[in-house]
Amino acid sequence: MLGVKVQMTVKFPLFQFQIPLTNFVASSSRIFRHRPFISMANQSYFDSPTAATIDYPVPLSPPLPDLSKDIEPNRALTASSKSSLFTLSRSHVIFEDEWLIALNKPQGIYCENVLSALPDLLNDTGAKVSELHLANRLDRDTSGVMLITKLHKVAAKFVKAFTDHKVRKTYLAFCVGLAPKWEKITVKSGHGRSKYGAWRVYAASDAGRKLPGGSAVRDMETSFEVLSVNGLGYVKEVSDLQKDEAVVVVQEKSVIGCDLKKDEILVRASPRSGRTHQIRLHCQYLGIPIRGDVRYEGVYEWKGSIYDGHELHAESLSFEHPITGEPILLQAPPPSWATQPLRSQFEQ
Repeated sequence: MLGVKVQMTVKFPLFQFQIPLTNFVASSSRIFRHRPFISMANQSYFDSPTAATIDYPVPLSPPLPDLSKDIEPNRALTASSKSSLFTLSRSHVIFEDEWLIALNKPQGIYCENVLSALPDLLNDTGAKVSELHLANRLDRDTSGVMLITKLHKVAAKFVKAFTDHKVRKTYLAFCVGLAPKWEKITVKSGHGRSKYGAWRVYAASDAGRKLPGGSAVRDMETSFEVLSVNGLGYVKEVSDLQKDEAVVVVQEKSVIGCDLKKDEILVRASPRSGRTHQIRLHCQYLGIPIRGDVRYEGVYEWKGSIYDGHELHAESLSFEHPITGEPILLQAPPPSWATQPLRSQFEQ
């Protein structure tokens, strides 16, 4: 039958695309595709008269690049297939006791799949599968420390600890841009979804203002420290982080573009808040997008190599144990892209 309109929904563990294939024409035996269009959920609301008349705050970071619209769906499909086959081994375990287990999550694996693979690893410990809970979440392509609680009461304590900013986190990020003039800096801004559903940076003064879809701008704060520029720098332990020398309170668009892809910068980031894509957005705002992070203007190809995921690593989590009260520092071994820039300085 000709002229049939088809709508298909594609689900991934962390998000959902709705793909109205209005240009598909079905015949008795075949479906011919012409220029499929991908739209975000709730698009009908964004196009409504109500959305058009509200004075929404203006995002200060650019919209998603066209390149990301081609690459990200393919990355999601690859990760979904890879994650469904993922299994855990004892080599992934960083720390474990009767209340907690910390794992080193690989790049390109959804954290929900790590959680679902955990029962097979714990089948001889007597842990209650129904009470396993993600204490922190990592993006699909972010590797590093992932903490899982084994009891509901412990999970509740961690929710409060994160809310009260009593859990300290550090990340390593490999960036490509123009080498910054600062060594340490703190960025304070707003954070929220723009008209078409993308996460964007907003002015710090916009915190609390309403956004399309009914959400509101929330504050976010990240401290950065340069560890290496083009392989030159010095090793700093997590404990060496000290008060920042500069603070940027975002009120306008960045004057530093992301088009100057010249230097390789390894940074340590310490987010005070826990917003979605926070470090990635702030790296973009500073003009040093993360390598492979095509969603936020990071290079896809660099020096003849293709990067199929962003290079961001959850280096450490530190907190007071919710049951024993002891100070805990969890650290995941850095990936090769983080160790090589620091190692090269000792070889010169």
